[in-house]
Amino acid sequence: MPLDLSHMRSTLADHYDLAPSAELAASMGDIYGRMDRVVSPPDWAIYAPYVKAINALKKERNAVILGHNYMTPEIFHGISDFVGDSLQLAIKATEVEADVIVQCGVHFMAETSKILSPSKTVLMPDMEAGCSLAESITAEGVEEMRRRYPGAPVVSYVNTTAEVKAASDICCTSSNAAQIVAAQDSHTVIMTPDQYLAQNVARDVPQKNVVWWEGSCIVHEQYTAKDLRDFREWNPGTRLIAHPECPPDVVDEADFSGSTSGIIKYVTDEKPEKAMLITECSMASNIADELPEVDFVGPCNMCPYMKKITLEKVLWSLHSMEGQVEVDATVAEKARLSVQRMIDLSRQLGI
Repeated sequence: MPLDLSHMRSTLADHYDLAPSAELAASMGDIYGRMDRVVSPPDWAIYAPYVKAINALKKERNAVILGHNYMTPEIFHGISDFVGDSLQLAIKATEVEADVIVQCGVHFMAETSKILSPSKTVLMPDMEAGCSLAESITAEGVEEMRRRYPGAPVVSYVNTTAEVKAASDICCTSSNAAQIVAAQDSHTVIMTPDQYLAQNVARDVPQKNVVWWEGSCIVHEQYTAKDLRDFREWNPGTRLIAHPECPPDVVDEADFSGSTSGIIKYVTDEKPEKAMLITECSMASNIADELPEVDFVGPCNMCPYMKKITLEKVLWSLHSMEGQVEVDATVAEKARLSVQRMIDLSRQLGI
């Protein structure tokens, strides 16, 4: 059910002083300093009352906030206790002594946190923050692939629902997908649901016959190799860095391709004068203040689902404790096994 924004705002206004305040913003300069290259002072004056209220309320609730790399800077830097990609955040959730987890990301991430931390309350600030990639396949789709390729193991991206994880043999991330696929005993390996990640993995692991489900991410599928060639012509010397959810010809055109964490490491290590991230918009914003010597240039594509998560909705979730994510116990048990197999194999492989 969609949030009743009118009721939410009137209730919050009754309990918190959320009026923009330049004075409060100035007093929170330590937090603002993490994002001042990408957030203007007037915007920070709007955000500061929400950041103050959220950070106070999460202490009362014994809550932690997990901020995905694609969150906007005021969430990523202002209120998140831990930041990273979806699996990093879910694993971190298992390690913290907290009663409540607020997932600032999309719905499948909250499910993964609940799967790995079943005793904790997991809150999703907006239940409509879905994912085109996760929604492109169902458990029935996994079974269809098994019928097409009898005996082939199913390696499913962590960007999937709990039901799909439960129907799979093992999960993978964009950073360990090639190693996970290479480690499977079968010559033929099924990958779901991202066709482009699978095609990029297939080139990295030529000894395997990688077959895939034809899903894709609405952010990364929009990029074309021509876009990158045109941008090079207009901006010579700019380092082009692509996520492996992009089509293979886009990856070929890039200077580097890697997972979210791999991209951050590459930019941090290389410190190019100019860089264009071929991924979701907010990631460049979130690392810009840590790397002032790098000029992050556009264009980029924005994920409309990630942007459904706002400071206002985070405050409401902690205030009302609405938006609790539940996963059927039987599904969760099977899904946990697929995720744990990935974690165990990654450790065994030293990745």
